[in-house]
Amino acid sequence: MNRKDFLNSLLVFSAMGTLSSFKNFSDALPLQSRKMPVLFTSHGSPFDIPLSREERPFWDALHKLGTDLKQHFEVKAALVVSAHWCTKGTFVNISPEQEQIFDYFGFPDQYYKVYYKAKGSLEMAQEVKKVVPSVTETTDWGLDHGAWPMLMHLFPNADVPVFQMSIDYYAKPEYHFELGKQLKSLREKGILIIGSGSLIHNLQLAGQRMQSGNRTPYGWEAEYDYWLKQQIDARNFQNLIQYESSHRLGKMAAPTPDHYVPVLYSLGLMDSKDKIEYFYEGVPSIPAFSERSFIISEG
Repeated sequence: MNRKDFLNSLLVFSAMGTLSSFKNFSDALPLQSRKMPVLFTSHGSPFDIPLSREERPFWDALHKLGTDLKQHFEVKAALVVSAHWCTKGTFVNISPEQEQIFDYFGFPDQYYKVYYKAKGSLEMAQEVKKVVPSVTETTDWGLDHGAWPMLMHLFPNADVPVFQMSIDYYAKPEYHFELGKQLKSLREKGILIIGSGSLIHNLQLAGQRMQSGNRTPYGWEAEYDYWLKQQIDARNFQNLIQYESSHRLGKMAAPTPDHYVPVLYSLGLMDSKDKIEYFYEGVPSIPAFSERSFIISEG
């Protein structure tokens, strides 16, 4: 069953200002005095999109984080590595106008009436090509639901330009980690890089439980999520890169790479003196998922 058909079946089972231009920048963007942090964040379930920050603690945590980032850093743009843009090869979207993509199917009308109208930035997006020449530039994308539902709480005024970089679905985990390393210089140019996925993401198991309206976790999610936290805290990057074999639950927790590998970009961007802080560690809203999210910043 493909992703579209699965999401359709899941619904049957469930009751469920104009931005300033960046022409003042030269081709070589100036370095900033402080390195920009890096995020890894869950983007949440599509079922949660219409919920307010009062109804959804995870949205509130993102909102508070975004407020703090705007207060302490000059965020010139956000680059999202989203689980929902999978390609053969790696692409970066350089379009100055960002289409909002509703890449989920069969939901009630209210799920398609939530709008986030952020702009892109040609100048910022082209920096990716400069540091990683093998990346291909394109205008054939926008902001998918791995980006805009999270961004609408992180930067609710849509006043931070944003663009996405795709995930090469066919690349090995080491590729994603090393590509993250190559993007490090962007942290010194005001670009906030966000890996957006989920450390645990098994749609089939979620659907099996939710067929009966049961949204409680199976139980193994907490064990594996805690083990992943231990590996992240200890900087055991090889265990995280080799996630399919380093823990007995690895393949079940991430049967496809799309939602897991964004964390490898975030960790690849980390320097040895950086610290990691978890801004959300709550129980996920549906089974076979994790919403663990963290920020990497200078220690």
